Amino acid sequence: MSDTIREQAQATLAEVEKVTAVVLPEPQGELVTLEAADAPTSAEITKRMDELDLTDTNSIVSFGSAAQAELQEISQSMLAGVRNKDVGPAGDSLRNIVTTIRGFSISELDVRRERSWWEKLLGRAAPMAKFAARFEEVQGQIDNITDDLLKHEHVLLKDIESLDVLYDKTLSFYDELGLYIAAGEAKVADLDAKTIPEKEAAVQAAPEDQAVMQAQELRDLRSARDDLERRVHDLKLTRQVTMQSLPSIRLVQENDKSLVTKINSTLVNTVPLWETQLAQAVTIQRSSEAAAAVRDANDLTNELLTANAENLRQANSAIRTEMERGVFDINAVKEANANLIATINESLEIADEGKRKRAEAEAEMVKMEAELKQTLASAKARSIPSAAPGDADI
Repeated sequence: MSDTIREQAQATLAEVEKVTAVVLPEPQGELVTLEAADAPTSAEITKRMDELDLTDTNSIVSFGSAAQAELQEISQSMLAGVRNKDVGPAGDSLRNIVTTIRGFSISELDVRRERSWWEKLLGRAAPMAKFAARFEEVQGQIDNITDDLLKHEHVLLKDIESLDVLYDKTLSFYDELGLYIAAGEAKVADLDAKTIPEKEAAVQAAPEDQAVMQAQELRDLRSARDDLERRVHDLKLTRQVTMQSLPSIRLVQENDKSLVTKINSTLVNTVPLWETQLAQAVTIQRSSEAAAAVRDANDLTNELLTANAENLRQANSAIRTEMERGVFDINAVKEANANLIATINESLEIADEGKRKRAEAEAEMVKMEAELKQTLASAKARSIPSAAPGDADI
Protein backbone atom coordinates (compact mmCIF):
# COMPACT_ATOMS: atom_id res chain seq x y z
CA MET A 1 0.00 0.00 0.00
CA SER A 2 1.40 3.40 -0.97
CA ASP A 3 2.16 6.10 1.60
CA THR A 4 -0.50 8.35 0.08
CA ILE A 5 -3.26 5.80 0.58
CA ARG A 6 -2.02 5.06 4.10
CA GLU A 7 -2.10 8.78 5.02
CA GLN A 8 -5.57 9.20 3.53
CA ALA A 9 -6.83 6.17 5.45
CA GLN A 10 -5.43 7.62 8.68
CA ALA A 11 -7.04 10.98 7.95
CA THR A 12 -10.40 9.32 7.27
CA LEU A 13 -10.33 7.50 10.61
CA ALA A 14 -11.63 10.55 12.51
CA GLU A 15 -14.50 10.95 10.05
CA VAL A 16 -15.36 7.26 10.38
CA GLU A 17 -15.49 7.57 14.17
CA LYS A 18 -17.67 10.66 13.82
CA VAL A 19 -20.32 9.10 11.59
CA THR A 20 -20.41 5.84 13.54
CA ALA A 21 -20.99 7.73 16.79
CA VAL A 22 -24.22 9.36 15.58
CA VAL A 23 -27.32 8.17 17.47
CA LEU A 24 -30.57 8.55 15.55
CA PRO A 25 -33.78 9.48 17.41
CA GLU A 26 -36.64 7.00 17.70
CA PRO A 27 -40.09 7.77 16.18
CA GLN A 28 -43.09 8.39 18.40
CA GLY A 29 -45.60 5.62 17.91
CA GLU A 30 -48.79 7.19 19.36
CA LEU A 31 -50.87 9.80 17.59
CA VAL A 32 -51.61 12.99 19.52
CA THR A 33 -55.18 14.25 19.29
CA LEU A 34 -56.14 17.91 19.23
CA GLU A 35 -57.66 17.68 22.70
CA ALA A 36 -54.61 15.98 24.26
CA ALA A 37 -51.97 18.09 22.49
CA ASP A 38 -50.01 20.80 24.21
CA ALA A 39 -50.35 24.41 23.11
CA PRO A 40 -47.61 24.43 20.42
CA THR A 41 -48.75 21.10 18.95
CA SER A 42 -52.40 22.20 19.13
CA ALA A 43 -51.52 25.35 17.18
CA GLU A 44 -49.76 23.25 14.51
CA ILE A 45 -52.79 20.94 14.21
CA THR A 46 -55.14 23.89 13.91
CA LYS A 47 -52.90 25.41 11.26
CA ARG A 48 -53.22 22.26 9.15
CA MET A 49 -56.98 22.13 9.69
CA ASP A 50 -57.15 25.58 8.14
CA GLU A 51 -55.62 24.14 4.94
CA LEU A 52 -58.83 22.21 4.33
CA ASP A 53 -61.51 23.69 2.07
CA LEU A 54 -64.42 21.27 1.97
CA THR A 55 -65.81 22.99 -1.08
CA ASP A 56 -62.60 22.23 -3.01
CA THR A 57 -62.03 18.55 -3.81
CA ASN A 58 -58.37 19.15 -4.59
CA SER A 59 -57.87 20.54 -1.13
CA ILE A 60 -59.00 17.22 0.35
CA VAL A 61 -57.08 15.05 -2.14
CA SER A 62 -53.82 16.96 -1.63
CA PHE A 63 -54.25 17.22 2.14
CA GLY A 64 -50.87 16.27 3.70
CA SER A 65 -49.05 15.88 0.39
CA ALA A 66 -46.98 19.04 0.90
CA ALA A 67 -45.15 17.33 3.75
CA GLN A 68 -43.85 14.70 1.38
CA ALA A 69 -42.36 17.09 -1.20
CA GLU A 70 -39.03 17.67 0.56
CA LEU A 71 -38.70 13.97 1.40
CA GLN A 72 -39.25 13.02 -2.24
CA GLU A 73 -36.65 15.56 -3.35
CA ILE A 74 -34.04 14.09 -0.97
CA SER A 75 -34.90 10.51 -1.96
CA GLN A 76 -34.63 11.29 -5.66
CA SER A 77 -31.29 13.02 -5.09
CA MET A 78 -29.97 9.92 -3.32
CA LEU A 79 -31.25 7.64 -6.09
CA ALA A 80 -29.59 9.84 -8.70
CA GLY A 81 -26.36 9.58 -6.75
CA VAL A 82 -26.66 5.81 -6.71
CA ARG A 83 -27.28 5.72 -10.48
CA ASN A 84 -24.26 7.94 -11.11
CA LYS A 85 -21.91 5.72 -9.18
CA ASP A 86 -19.59 3.70 -11.38
CA VAL A 87 -17.92 1.75 -8.57
CA GLY A 88 -18.77 -1.77 -7.48
CA PRO A 89 -19.70 -2.91 -4.01
CA ALA A 90 -17.04 -2.39 -1.39
CA GLY A 91 -17.49 -5.96 -0.22
CA ASP A 92 -16.13 -7.21 -3.53
CA SER A 93 -12.91 -5.28 -2.98
CA LEU A 94 -12.52 -6.75 0.49
CA ARG A 95 -13.03 -10.25 -0.92
CA ASN A 96 -10.58 -9.51 -3.74
CA ILE A 97 -7.82 -8.47 -1.37
CA VAL A 98 -8.36 -11.59 0.75
CA THR A 99 -8.31 -13.75 -2.38
CA THR A 100 -5.11 -12.05 -3.54
CA ILE A 101 -3.35 -12.73 -0.26
CA ARG A 102 -4.60 -16.32 -0.07
CA GLY A 103 -3.40 -16.92 -3.63
CA PHE A 104 0.12 -15.97 -2.58
CA SER A 105 1.80 -19.34 -1.93
CA ILE A 106 4.62 -19.16 0.61
CA SER A 107 5.67 -22.65 -0.51
CA GLU A 108 6.99 -21.00 -3.67
CA LEU A 109 9.73 -19.55 -1.46
CA ASP A 110 11.42 -22.93 -0.92
CA VAL A 111 14.75 -22.29 -2.64
CA ARG A 112 15.77 -25.90 -2.02
CA ARG A 113 12.89 -27.20 -4.10
CA GLU A 114 14.15 -28.69 -7.33
CA ARG A 115 12.29 -27.73 -10.46
CA SER A 116 10.49 -30.61 -12.11
CA TRP A 117 11.46 -31.75 -15.59
CA TRP A 118 8.25 -30.15 -16.83
CA GLU A 119 9.20 -26.78 -15.32
CA LYS A 120 12.69 -27.08 -16.78
CA LEU A 121 11.22 -28.03 -20.16
CA LEU A 122 8.98 -24.95 -20.11
CA GLY A 123 11.89 -22.82 -18.97
CA ARG A 124 10.22 -21.73 -15.76
CA ALA A 125 12.26 -19.62 -13.41
CA ALA A 126 13.87 -20.90 -10.24
CA PRO A 127 11.67 -20.77 -7.10
CA MET A 128 13.15 -17.56 -5.70
CA ALA A 129 12.98 -15.71 -9.03
CA LYS A 130 9.41 -16.87 -9.54
CA PHE A 131 8.51 -15.82 -6.00
CA ALA A 132 10.02 -12.36 -6.44
CA ALA A 133 7.96 -11.83 -9.59
CA ARG A 134 4.85 -13.11 -7.81
CA PHE A 135 5.53 -10.79 -4.85
CA GLU A 136 5.72 -7.76 -7.13
CA GLU A 137 2.48 -8.82 -8.82
CA VAL A 138 0.67 -9.26 -5.49
CA GLN A 139 2.03 -5.93 -4.22
CA GLY A 140 0.63 -4.20 -7.30
CA GLN A 141 -2.75 -5.87 -6.83
CA ILE A 142 -2.85 -4.83 -3.16
CA ASP A 143 -2.08 -1.21 -4.13
CA ASN A 144 -4.89 -1.21 -6.71
CA ILE A 145 -7.39 -2.81 -4.34
CA THR A 146 -6.52 -0.51 -1.42
CA ASP A 147 -6.97 2.50 -3.68
CA ASP A 148 -10.35 1.08 -4.71
CA LEU A 149 -11.23 0.47 -1.05
CA LEU A 150 -10.39 4.06 -0.17
CA LYS A 151 -12.77 5.26 -2.88
CA HIS A 152 -15.48 2.94 -1.54
CA GLU A 153 -14.88 4.31 1.94
CA HIS A 154 -15.42 7.91 0.83
CA VAL A 155 -18.57 6.93 -1.08
CA LEU A 156 -19.95 5.01 1.91
CA LEU A 157 -19.24 7.93 4.24
CA LYS A 158 -21.24 10.19 1.95
CA ASP A 159 -24.01 7.61 1.85
CA ILE A 160 -24.10 7.44 5.64
CA GLU A 161 -24.37 11.20 5.90
CA SER A 162 -27.08 11.22 3.23
CA LEU A 163 -28.90 8.47 5.12
CA ASP A 164 -28.72 10.61 8.25
CA VAL A 165 -30.43 13.43 6.37
CA LEU A 166 -32.94 11.02 4.84
CA TYR A 167 -33.70 9.53 8.26
CA ASP A 168 -34.23 12.97 9.81
CA LYS A 169 -36.47 14.07 6.93
CA THR A 170 -38.38 10.78 7.03
CA LEU A 171 -38.84 11.16 10.78
CA SER A 172 -40.01 14.74 10.25
CA PHE A 173 -42.40 13.50 7.58
CA TYR A 174 -43.61 10.83 9.99
CA ASP A 175 -44.29 13.46 12.68
CA GLU A 176 -45.84 15.78 10.08
CA LEU A 177 -48.19 13.01 9.00
CA GLY A 178 -49.22 12.65 12.64
CA LEU A 179 -50.15 16.31 12.72
CA TYR A 180 -52.12 16.02 9.47
CA ILE A 181 -53.90 12.90 10.69
CA ALA A 182 -54.79 14.63 13.95
CA ALA A 183 -56.00 17.66 11.99
CA GLY A 184 -58.05 15.47 9.64
CA GLU A 185 -59.62 13.48 12.48
CA ALA A 186 -60.40 16.70 14.35
CA LYS A 187 -62.02 18.12 11.23
CA VAL A 188 -64.09 14.95 10.70
CA ALA A 189 -65.15 15.02 14.34
CA ASP A 190 -66.12 18.68 13.99
CA LEU A 191 -68.11 17.88 10.86
CA ASP A 192 -69.92 15.01 12.58
CA ALA A 193 -70.56 16.90 15.76
CA LYS A 194 -71.31 20.39 14.54
CA THR A 195 -71.14 21.28 10.85
CA ILE A 196 -73.26 18.48 9.38
CA PRO A 197 -75.98 18.59 12.10
CA GLU A 198 -76.22 22.35 11.61
CA LYS A 199 -76.51 21.85 7.87
CA GLU A 200 -79.19 19.21 8.38
CA ALA A 201 -81.17 21.64 10.57
CA ALA A 202 -80.73 24.33 7.94
CA VAL A 203 -82.11 21.98 5.25
CA GLN A 204 -85.15 21.19 7.34
CA ALA A 205 -85.76 24.85 8.07
CA ALA A 206 -85.16 26.08 4.53
CA PRO A 207 -88.06 27.34 2.43
CA GLU A 208 -89.37 25.02 -0.23
CA ASP A 209 -87.72 26.92 -3.05
CA GLN A 210 -84.31 26.62 -1.34
CA ALA A 211 -84.71 23.10 0.04
CA VAL A 212 -83.25 21.40 -3.04
CA MET A 213 -80.18 23.62 -3.02
CA GLN A 214 -79.67 23.16 0.70
CA ALA A 215 -80.06 19.38 0.36
CA GLN A 216 -77.44 19.32 -2.43
CA GLU A 217 -75.05 21.28 -0.23
CA LEU A 218 -75.66 18.77 2.57
CA ARG A 219 -74.89 15.87 0.26
CA ASP A 220 -71.71 17.62 -0.94
CA LEU A 221 -70.72 18.25 2.65
CA ARG A 222 -71.26 14.62 3.58
CA SER A 223 -69.33 13.51 0.44
CA ALA A 224 -66.47 15.84 1.36
CA ARG A 225 -66.55 14.46 4.89
CA ASP A 226 -66.26 10.89 3.54
CA ASP A 227 -63.45 11.90 1.18
CA LEU A 228 -61.63 13.49 4.08
CA GLU A 229 -62.10 10.36 6.19
CA ARG A 230 -60.64 8.23 3.36
CA ARG A 231 -57.78 10.69 2.98
CA VAL A 232 -57.06 10.47 6.69
CA HIS A 233 -57.07 6.69 6.40
CA ASP A 234 -54.58 6.91 3.53
CA LEU A 235 -52.40 9.20 5.63
CA LYS A 236 -52.48 6.64 8.43
CA LEU A 237 -51.36 3.94 6.02
CA THR A 238 -48.62 6.22 4.71
CA ARG A 239 -47.52 6.95 8.26
CA GLN A 240 -47.37 3.23 9.00
CA VAL A 241 -45.26 2.58 5.89
CA THR A 242 -43.05 5.53 6.81
CA MET A 243 -42.56 4.12 10.30
CA GLN A 244 -41.52 0.80 8.75
CA SER A 245 -39.04 2.53 6.43
CA LEU A 246 -37.22 4.17 9.35
CA PRO A 247 -35.74 0.86 10.66
CA SER A 248 -34.85 -0.06 7.08
CA ILE A 249 -32.90 3.17 6.68
CA ARG A 250 -31.15 2.55 9.98
CA LEU A 251 -30.34 -1.04 8.98
CA VAL A 252 -28.78 0.06 5.70
CA GLN A 253 -26.91 2.78 7.53
CA GLU A 254 -25.62 0.39 10.19
CA ASN A 255 -24.43 -1.99 7.47
CA ASP A 256 -22.61 0.89 5.75
CA LYS A 257 -21.10 1.93 9.07
CA SER A 258 -19.89 -1.60 9.72
CA LEU A 259 -18.44 -1.83 6.22
CA VAL A 260 -16.71 1.55 6.54
CA THR A 261 -15.24 0.50 9.88
CA LYS A 262 -14.04 -2.78 8.37
CA ILE A 263 -12.54 -1.00 5.34
CA ASN A 264 -10.74 1.53 7.51
CA SER A 265 -9.44 -1.18 9.80
CA THR A 266 -8.25 -3.12 6.76
CA LEU A 267 -6.45 -0.08 5.34
CA VAL A 268 -4.94 1.11 8.62
CA ASN A 269 -4.15 -2.21 10.32
CA THR A 270 -4.64 -5.33 8.21
CA VAL A 271 -2.97 -4.39 4.92
CA PRO A 272 0.20 -3.02 6.57
CA LEU A 273 0.37 -6.21 8.63
CA TRP A 274 0.03 -8.33 5.48
CA GLU A 275 2.72 -6.31 3.75
CA THR A 276 5.00 -6.64 6.78
CA GLN A 277 4.51 -10.39 6.85
CA LEU A 278 5.16 -10.67 3.11
CA ALA A 279 8.28 -8.51 3.42
CA GLN A 280 9.47 -10.66 6.31
CA ALA A 281 8.85 -13.78 4.28
CA VAL A 282 10.92 -12.42 1.41
CA THR A 283 13.70 -11.29 3.76
CA ILE A 284 13.75 -14.63 5.57
CA GLN A 285 13.95 -16.54 2.34
CA ARG A 286 16.65 -14.29 0.99
CA SER A 287 18.59 -14.87 4.22
CA SER A 288 18.04 -18.59 3.81
CA GLU A 289 19.25 -18.39 0.24
CA ALA A 290 22.34 -16.44 1.35
CA ALA A 291 22.97 -18.96 4.12
CA ALA A 292 22.66 -21.76 1.58
CA ALA A 293 25.16 -19.99 -0.66
CA VAL A 294 27.58 -19.60 2.27
CA ARG A 295 27.09 -23.25 3.16
CA ASP A 296 27.77 -24.28 -0.43
CA ALA A 297 30.94 -22.14 -0.43
CA ASN A 298 32.10 -23.73 2.81
CA ASP A 299 31.33 -27.17 1.46
CA LEU A 300 33.30 -26.37 -1.69
CA THR A 301 36.25 -25.13 0.40
CA ASN A 302 36.20 -28.31 2.46
CA GLU A 303 35.98 -30.42 -0.67
CA LEU A 304 38.94 -28.57 -2.19
CA LEU A 305 40.99 -28.99 0.98
CA THR A 306 40.21 -32.69 1.12
CA ALA A 307 40.91 -33.18 -2.59
CA ASN A 308 44.17 -31.21 -2.42
CA ALA A 309 45.35 -33.22 0.57
CA GLU A 310 44.59 -36.45 -1.22
CA ASN A 311 46.32 -35.25 -4.39
CA LEU A 312 49.36 -34.18 -2.33
CA ARG A 313 49.57 -37.58 -0.70
CA GLN A 314 49.39 -39.37 -4.02
CA ALA A 315 51.92 -37.04 -5.69
CA ASN A 316 54.34 -37.29 -2.75
CA SER A 317 54.14 -41.08 -2.85
CA ALA A 318 54.86 -41.15 -6.57
CA ILE A 319 57.72 -38.67 -6.30
CA ARG A 320 59.39 -40.40 -3.36
CA THR A 321 59.05 -43.74 -5.11
CA GLU A 322 60.74 -42.37 -8.21
CA MET A 323 63.44 -40.72 -6.13
CA GLU A 324 64.32 -44.00 -4.44
CA ARG A 325 64.62 -45.87 -7.76
CA GLY A 326 67.98 -46.11 -9.60
CA VAL A 327 68.67 -44.64 -12.97
CA PHE A 328 68.13 -48.10 -14.46
CA ASP A 329 65.82 -50.50 -12.82
CA ILE A 330 67.58 -53.82 -12.07
CA ASN A 331 64.65 -55.71 -13.43
CA ALA A 332 64.83 -53.74 -16.64
CA VAL A 333 68.62 -54.39 -16.84
CA LYS A 334 68.12 -58.11 -16.23
CA GLU A 335 65.40 -58.23 -18.83
CA ALA A 336 67.55 -56.30 -21.30
CA ASN A 337 70.53 -58.61 -20.61
CA ALA A 338 68.38 -61.67 -21.11
CA ASN A 339 67.05 -60.24 -24.33
CA LEU A 340 70.60 -59.46 -25.48
CA ILE A 341 71.85 -63.00 -24.75
CA ALA A 342 68.81 -64.41 -26.51
CA THR A 343 69.52 -62.14 -29.46
CA ILE A 344 73.16 -63.26 -29.66
CA ASN A 345 72.19 -66.91 -29.41
CA GLU A 346 69.58 -66.44 -32.07
CA SER A 347 72.19 -64.72 -34.26
CA LEU A 348 74.64 -67.62 -33.80
CA GLU A 349 71.95 -70.14 -34.52
CA ILE A 350 70.92 -68.23 -37.60
CA ALA A 351 74.58 -68.00 -38.74
CA ASP A 352 75.14 -71.73 -38.20
CA GLU A 353 71.93 -72.48 -40.01
CA GLY A 354 73.01 -70.21 -42.85
CA LYS A 355 76.42 -71.86 -43.04
CA ARG A 356 74.86 -75.29 -43.10
CA LYS A 357 72.40 -74.27 -45.78
CA ARG A 358 75.21 -72.73 -47.88
CA ALA A 359 77.24 -75.96 -47.66
CA GLU A 360 74.20 -77.94 -48.67
CA ALA A 361 73.60 -75.47 -51.49
CA GLU A 362 77.21 -75.81 -52.73
CA ALA A 363 76.99 -79.58 -52.71
CA GLU A 364 73.72 -79.37 -54.46
CA MET A 365 75.16 -76.96 -56.98
CA VAL A 366 78.13 -79.32 -57.71
CA LYS A 367 75.71 -82.17 -58.15
CA MET A 368 73.51 -80.10 -60.43
CA GLU A 369 76.53 -78.96 -62.46
CA ALA A 370 77.68 -82.57 -62.95
CA GLU A 371 74.24 -83.63 -63.93
CA LEU A 372 74.05 -80.75 -66.40
CA LYS A 373 77.40 -81.62 -67.99
CA GLN A 374 76.41 -85.25 -68.32
CA THR A 375 73.15 -84.32 -69.90
CA LEU A 376 74.81 -81.98 -72.39
CA ALA A 377 77.36 -84.63 -73.36
CA SER A 378 74.64 -87.18 -73.95
CA ALA A 379 72.71 -84.74 -76.11
CA LYS A 380 75.78 -83.96 -78.31
CA ALA A 381 76.53 -87.64 -78.91
CA ARG A 382 72.99 -88.30 -80.14
CA SER A 383 73.04 -85.35 -82.58
CA ILE A 384 76.25 -86.65 -84.69
CA PRO A 385 75.43 -89.70 -87.07
CA SER A 386 77.90 -92.59 -87.72
CA ALA A 387 80.48 -91.76 -90.53
CA ALA A 388 80.38 -93.76 -93.82
CA PRO A 389 83.52 -95.41 -95.18
CA GLY A 390 85.61 -92.90 -96.89
CA ASP A 391 83.80 -89.91 -95.29
CA ALA A 392 86.58 -89.27 -92.92
CA ASP A 393 88.75 -87.88 -95.63
CA ILE A 394 86.23 -85.39 -96.87
